[in-house]
Amino acid sequence: MYTGDITPELLASSVISVPPLARDESLEVSRSENAKLISYLEAGGVTTVLYGGNALLYHVALSEYAGLLEVIAEEAADETWIIPSVGPGYGTMMDQAAVLREFDFPTTMILPQQGVATSVGIAKGVRHFVEAVGKPAVLYIKQEGFMEVADAAKLMADGLISWIKYAIVREDPSQDPYLSELIQQIGSDRIISGIGEQPAIAHLDGFGVQGFTSGCVCVAPALSMQMLQALKAGDVTRAEELRKIFRPLEDLRNGINPVRVLHSAVRSAGIADTGPILPLVSEVSQSEADEIGHAAEALIAAEQSALST
Repeated sequence: MYTGDITPELLASSVISVPPLARDESLEVSRSENAKLISYLEAGGVTTVLYGGNALLYHVALSEYAGLLEVIAEEAADETWIIPSVGPGYGTMMDQAAVLREFDFPTTMILPQQGVATSVGIAKGVRHFVEAVGKPAVLYIKQEGFMEVADAAKLMADGLISWIKYAIVREDPSQDPYLSELIQQIGSDRIISGIGEQPAIAHLDGFGVQGFTSGCVCVAPALSMQMLQALKAGDVTRAEELRKIFRPLEDLRNGINPVRVLHSAVRSAGIADTGPILPLVSEVSQSEADEIGHAAEALIAAEQSALST
């Protein structure tokens, strides 16, 4: 597992994969199946793995947290950067900070708390967590009004933030006053587009952010990496061609549920047995699973075709 410095170059070097977390039938974290998924990502050229919402770290028990961290740290290659998450509750993330101090993860993402949080309160919580764990955190901005730009800029200026996962959904991602103001205040070199391949072109080509996160990269890592490389080379036409390949599965994620669909897609594609999904989330229906399976198979076929040419 990579334990070095977090630099803009590191952020730009790989699609930041956001995989599901595989569990066995008793809901224990499966070392073997998570190892398969990590190895599959690595074989496709992906070197950054973020365990967050798709891994349902919102709902993990504190009693299993250390064991979970051991699995994801030990199964990664030496050059693979693993990023765990904490929270979203303040008490949970502070308890998890004590566990994280025993590991060498360079940073940890704080899951976004919604509804019962304020911008100033979130900033204070981030500060407390970083002071407790001794390393900067990833700030995940997911909703309008979650954090004022000035509060985020102050955290960055104080060295408390390693990077920002920006994931506010817009009808037109090329028109985003909040993102524009954020970049104006802190720059773009530590901001990552956090909503998959679909808005990535607008965010990277239009706003100059460093890279993008993806769930569907877990099905087609080489294709997703090709899209990142095309954007870095300024080849928007090629990036657009690749983006369209991901759209059928992304449309299902948006139409049903991003977490549940990805959990099913990775399993149905034969990449890893993700096992039963962790409550408080439920499995997709059989008809939905069939539709997801077809989309995942088509994406796998496109991946294999790309690798063979």
